[in-house]
Amino acid sequence: MKLMSKNELYPVFLKVNNLTTLIVGGGNVALEKLTFLLKSSPNAKVILVSITFKDEIIALTKKHNIQLIEDSYNLRYLENKNIVIATTDNVAVNEQVYNDCRAKNILVNVADNPPFCDFYMGGIVTKGNVKVAISTNGKSPTTAKRLRQFFEDVIPENIDDLVKNLNEFRKTIKGDFEEKVDTLNEFTKGLVSKKDKNEN
Repeated sequence: MKLMSKNELYPVFLKVNNLTTLIVGGGNVALEKLTFLLKSSPNAKVILVSITFKDEIIALTKKHNIQLIEDSYNLRYLENKNIVIATTDNVAVNEQVYNDCRAKNILVNVADNPPFCDFYMGGIVTKGNVKVAISTNGKSPTTAKRLRQFFEDVIPENIDDLVKNLNEFRKTIKGDFEEKVDTLNEFTKGLVSKKDKNEN
């Protein structure tokens, strides 16, 4: 029997408006990564460096916190960057970006090259304050896309109202941390049990 491989990635939700993201490249892949980032985090602080930029990227600078630098990649552009995404069509340049970032302990993603990634940009579902991230460990972006569509349909539009109400309820609960967690767990277990009853 073949053992199932395990996704050992640790999911985190980054406040990218407090960080600086560098995208190396200005073509179709750069546009895809930039659009994905801004869809999830419209106030992300992003700098792109490339010799040329697609018109769609230039248009996004008018609506978002984006800076464009017309130049080829250089090590100096890594200064004060927290996250780097390499998207050029030059494999050697992308791998140089990766090696430079690793030397400086900067998180890096080389598009479409999983071995040269510290993180993946997975599928994301957002409903108000609720956000679900989906990863296939870099194996199948298409599967992540289909799962994203599924969760967009399954998660109710009014889930944000529930979250806000629970936040207010949490403020009224007395006791220590453990007691508060137990109370909230008891209060919210109906979310799962109702679904189970509907399936039976």
